[in-house]
Amino acid sequence: MSTPVSVENAPEPAAHAPSSPPQAEARMGRAFWELSKPAITRMVLITTGLGVLAAPSPTLLSDLVPIVLGTGLLVAGANALNMFIERESDAFMQRTRARPLPAGRLEPDAALAFGVSVSIGGLILLAQFASMLAVALGVFALLSYVLVYTPLKRVSPIALYVGAIPGGLPPAIGYAAVTGSFDRVCTCLFLLLLVWQIPHFLAITLFRSEEYGRAGLKVLPVVRGLPYTRKATVLWSGLLLLTSLLPVALGVAPLWYGAVALVAGLALCFFAARTLFDPSPKVAKQMFFASMPHLVVVMAALVISVI
Repeated sequence: MSTPVSVENAPEPAAHAPSSPPQAEARMGRAFWELSKPAITRMVLITTGLGVLAAPSPTLLSDLVPIVLGTGLLVAGANALNMFIERESDAFMQRTRARPLPAGRLEPDAALAFGVSVSIGGLILLAQFASMLAVALGVFALLSYVLVYTPLKRVSPIALYVGAIPGGLPPAIGYAAVTGSFDRVCTCLFLLLLVWQIPHFLAITLFRSEEYGRAGLKVLPVVRGLPYTRKATVLWSGLLLLTSLLPVALGVAPLWYGAVALVAGLALCFFAARTLFDPSPKVAKQMFFASMPHLVVVMAALVISVI
């Protein structure tokens, strides 16, 4: 186990040469854009949109856009608040030390103001165009991600499972925004994304364990070791396969969807199992990258099957 390290030993941010006002504004805009974690926000936009499309009620483009945008803004704000809270530990990890706050490209107060204002903007947009259930889910996702999951990362590996709950809500928010309900289809969408996040993130920790340890974050490899984490990755990949077949068992999706989910799930289990026999970071990275098309294929197939 590792202990939290002092930010005093973090690398000094690189000095920037003086720039003209337009360049400074562009740099500032880029820094705020990075606060939103664009890759994660983009995935949220896609999964929220899929949730909207899966709803049985007809959806107009004029409804789809504000629902997806509102959820995207909510998540972008939550990501910015996450970076604000983790600005010190981010300085100790190679993949996060160049973020705007540890690199000194933004002041913490600016990041805090951005995160709060963007989150509120997303909630207002949802309140105007979505059901109150969707708004309530959005509020829950925001508060649990920022106030529970983020600080818990420095305390226990349980944070991963706690954080998977708000992380799995975007398609449910999209679905509930149209229907005002959390029915079997909505539950399947939610559970699929919730469970998928766990082997996906465990794969990251397998090849980033030393960085997490330096940052004082209690991820599974730091607390229980790499062999235990590899076994957990295989276990959760198997559970993801079973979760992806749940829509067929519940009568929500047809058998052809089950065939797609089965093939995709077995392929992911293969990549997960390889980490048991080859502990190299390369194999863990292959598992991580394989998990992304798995989600796209299975979730898209599920949405198409229920439309």
